[in-house]
Amino acid sequence: MNSLWHPSIPLAELLIRAAASYAFVLLLLRVSGKRQIGQMGAAEFVALLLVSNAVQNSMNGGDNSLTGGLVLATVLVALSKAVGWASYRWRRVGHLIQGSPCLLVYKGEVVQRNLESNLIPVRELHTLLRRQGIHDLKGLHEAVLEANGSLSVLKTSDLSQHPV
Repeated sequence: MNSLWHPSIPLAELLIRAAASYAFVLLLLRVSGKRQIGQMGAAEFVALLLVSNAVQNSMNGGDNSLTGGLVLATVLVALSKAVGWASYRWRRVGHLIQGSPCLLVYKGEVVQRNLESNLIPVRELHTLLRRQGIHDLKGLHEAVLEANGSLSVLKTSDLSQHPV
C-alpha cells in the first residue's frame, strides 16, 4: 500500500520529465502537419498512439505510484493551459505553436507548391472540397487550410453578395 502513494523518484524529476515530454511531443506534432484528429489517416493515427505509448515511460521514469500518475496528469493539463494562454496572449507564440493559414486554391487554380508543402495530394483536396459541397474549382475563389487543420472556402458567387 505504501508504493501506491509514494513515488519511487523525486517529484521534481517527474515535473521535469513531464514538461520535457510535453514540449517534445508538441514540437513533433507541430512539425508533422496541420491535420485535425478527424482528418488523420490510419498511418497518422497509429503513429500518434505509438508516440503516446513511447513517451509514457520517459515521463514516469518507471514510477507506477498513484501520486506520480496524478502529478504527471496535473503537469500535462497545466502545460496545455499555459500554452493556450501564451498563444492567446502573444501572437508570435500562437503562430509558433499553431502555425498559420495556407492558401490551397486561388481563383479556381490549385496552388500546387502549398499542397506539396502540406503533403496534401490533389485527390485529398478534392475530397475535402466535396465535403463542403464544391464539385468544381471554377466556382471557387479560394480554399484555405487553416492553422487548426480545417478547410475554409470562399465561393466566387459569395464575393458578389458580400464583397471582401
